[in-house]
Amino acid sequence: MSHGARVIRTGVSSGGPAAPPAATAASSAGSDAELMDGAYFRSCAGMLKVAQMISLLIGFISVNSSPWTDNSAYSYFQIVTMCDLVMILFFYIIHIFRIYRKLTCVSWPLAEFLHYLIGTILLLIASIVAAAKSYNLTGLVAGATFGFLATILCVLSMWSSYKVSCITQSSSKYH
Repeated sequence: MSHGARVIRTGVSSGGPAAPPAATAASSAGSDAELMDGAYFRSCAGMLKVAQMISLLIGFISVNSSPWTDNSAYSYFQIVTMCDLVMILFFYIIHIFRIYRKLTCVSWPLAEFLHYLIGTILLLIASIVAAAKSYNLTGLVAGATFGFLATILCVLSMWSSYKVSCITQSSSKYH
């Protein structure tokens, strides 16, 4: 016999009438059966990921379309921005299609936090190197600027994923 805590879902909100049990079961089954999470598009985390992807893409295009004077510095910047863009898109798809519910063997908040930690450090280094080697060429300066913007947005995402993965887990241990 299990004596652990159980979660009971009800259709009653504060101040509203009670929903019949069949309607509650159908609505919860319908939300699990939906293919995409439409609320994530409009959430702060979703919009932050889109802003990161756009700034990384603009930074990549700016550097790619400019004349280079130092191949190694800008190749590193391009590699870091594209790898970061692909990983952010990967986590965006994970959230949009609710894959995290099916693959429970992975701690998704922790994986996202580690991605942002490593990716932000590499992006900051790449942006500093790109800014130092820009030689006042407008496309290279714009690429470095969007790299710094993406770095700031990644720090915001890193902080929010840290709050979800570390602070939430540590507070739940003591309750």
